[in-house]
Amino acid sequence: MLFEARQAFTLTHPGGHGAALAFVRDAGVSLSRVRFLRGLRGDAAGVHGELVVPVPLLGEVDLPFFSLLQPTPDGAELRPQPVTGERAWVEVAGQARVDAAGEMAFEFQFRAHLRLPEAEGWGGAAFEKMVRSAAERTLERLAGELPQGIAAALL
Repeated sequence: MLFEARQAFTLTHPGGHGAALAFVRDAGVSLSRVRFLRGLRGDAAGVHGELVVPVPLLGEVDLPFFSLLQPTPDGAELRPQPVTGERAWVEVAGQARVDAAGEMAFEFQFRAHLRLPEAEGWGGAAFEKMVRSAAERTLERLAGELPQGIAAALL
């Protein structure tokens, strides 16, 4: 089962262009205050962690992720890498571009992978439909919280 969400927004770094560029190139710092990320570890090579998604009837689902961090001339990109050996995981992709005034334009894409037991009969199909609907709404809500979390890391 796949779920996707996207979020695009802009923030201005109070320190100007140089500080903004350093901020977007350090995912460990820029994502440090995002509430729905747990166990975040970032370095020059990439960022690891878990996206915590509350799903009705299943409780909290921890979706591990690993993304490579690639500096670009005007910012940075997160390139998702597959996570093996997990029943559920998420691809976290993103781009951040910085302009001369220190305005940062962010675009994030989340693609969650979740394997459920094989649905049997109409009850199983109804359960799968309910889980899909709840997970999609939750992932959209979490993506919507990104601007506040990244803005909090600026302080």
